[in-house]
Amino acid sequence: MSYFKSRRSAVVARNGSVATSQPLAAQAGLQMLRDGGNAIDAAVATAAVLNVVEPMSTGIGGDMFALIWDKNERKVVSLNGSGRQAAAANVADVRKAGYESIQNNGEGSHFAVSVPGTVHGWETALNQYGRMTLREVLKPAIDYALNGFPVSEVIAHFWSSEDTITKLNHRPSGRELLPGAAANGGPKYGEIVKLPELGRTLQMIAEGGSEAFYKGEIAKKTADFIQKEGGWLTEADLANHHSDWDEAISTNYRGVDIWECPPNGQGIAALIALNLAEGFDIGSMGAQSADRYHYLIESMRHGYADAFQYVADPRVAEVPIDPLLSKDYANRRRAGISGVQADPNVSYGDPMGSADTVYLTAVDGEGTAVSFINSLFNGFGTGLVVPGTGMALQNRGSLFSFDPNHPNYLEGNKRPFQTIIPAMATKDDEMWLSFGVMGGFMQPQGHLQVASNMIDFGMDSQEALDAPRFKVEVEGNQDVMVEEDLSPDVVKELEKRGHTVNVVSGYDRANFGGGQVISRDPETGVLTAGSEPRKDGAAVGY
Repeated sequence: MSYFKSRRSAVVARNGSVATSQPLAAQAGLQMLRDGGNAIDAAVATAAVLNVVEPMSTGIGGDMFALIWDKNERKVVSLNGSGRQAAAANVADVRKAGYESIQNNGEGSHFAVSVPGTVHGWETALNQYGRMTLREVLKPAIDYALNGFPVSEVIAHFWSSEDTITKLNHRPSGRELLPGAAANGGPKYGEIVKLPELGRTLQMIAEGGSEAFYKGEIAKKTADFIQKEGGWLTEADLANHHSDWDEAISTNYRGVDIWECPPNGQGIAALIALNLAEGFDIGSMGAQSADRYHYLIESMRHGYADAFQYVADPRVAEVPIDPLLSKDYANRRRAGISGVQADPNVSYGDPMGSADTVYLTAVDGEGTAVSFINSLFNGFGTGLVVPGTGMALQNRGSLFSFDPNHPNYLEGNKRPFQTIIPAMATKDDEMWLSFGVMGGFMQPQGHLQVASNMIDFGMDSQEALDAPRFKVEVEGNQDVMVEEDLSPDVVKELEKRGHTVNVVSGYDRANFGGGQVISRDPETGVLTAGSEPRKDGAAVGY
């Protein structure tokens, strides 16, 4: 095969493994495993450290989802740790303020703040499946926040970008996430950074649990701040929040069951695309061939067309999950995919008829696995930092529709469309892969490509992440981004078939997401872990 090699070997271990986008966070999770914790304890500890060392991507002001392999019940369970929009939310207020959509950041972004679900999600996962307390697993994050950590290279680049500095300087409290010398230009690679306000907030959560976050001082500061900005969020909205356990959804791709969280997440887009791709002989095409790229791109575009039309909060709106995932529906949709020409106008089908994010995974030696994603959506979310807390608030509410006939229409107490999606794969009722690819609308596309790499081409965890990826631009156009490693001849052939192709290099390769994969051999218990070569991350094990 000829494709990019990171020169990283996959990490193999038997007692436990963690993979994520920053080495200090991965090691914090591994320490929980070595101290007697399980994969769930490791995942929450890792996520909390990422809040500190990669604060533009994740945090307690955002949301989380998880898929957990319950080794006792031998099934995949889904945890929805996303928050709902405030009870008072409505389209009229946004339009009265002069906006035709909810703003992502800057003026008007207060409408984008939905209830942060992360902390309750952490606690819910620990209470149901963990062995350790919130106090124990938050220790490493608190230590890094209060005593400092050196900033890694890729994180320094994005933390110091002009857009990030502008966003955080929009309000005085934003400087809590631009500490010391970083206030003028962001932290530099290798610079020691402390985040004392965030550290104290994490201490309060460690001591008081989720109750300390959703009620009391933190909740009051959060609600008062958003109310002062002109937004909807209240103390009652925070106090009423809860996570939900859901039935995971899946499809079978060439004998492997691929699992996703159900809507309001976009994971169903990956499953629809896999159903479509299954009808093409992908394995015979070559991993980096024009044919394989073309068919996967077209499958993904169809998957997204359906997801954007139908995904919403299923507790409020009707979402036709089973019809969208049926093989008959895939067969009908696949008939519209040409092998020689890109469809210039992919629209959604009729199944009833004939975001910056962090991802991590942890698997312990006993076989419990967790695929875990935590996000603020865009970098530092809205950029609104609750004064005195070091907490940036997410901008998930910007994903609501203003079309009253759309299932994702903005309403109070409703969860918005979510981009963050963890994934798993099982074979013969055994957990095989715990994986994910972070990065907004890249995520289902990453799931499709990583799964195909491992199933169609037999790549291991690291090879599947090293391989070049494509990204279909779903926001505003149908251009396709590819990496500079792709053969120019393949690029020319894709253009000949009607694709508008943009070749990407350097730090912009982060646009192709940040993936982590751990596979498990059910006979030997050997774990094989890979980490994204386009990020600062690490796969570790023992």
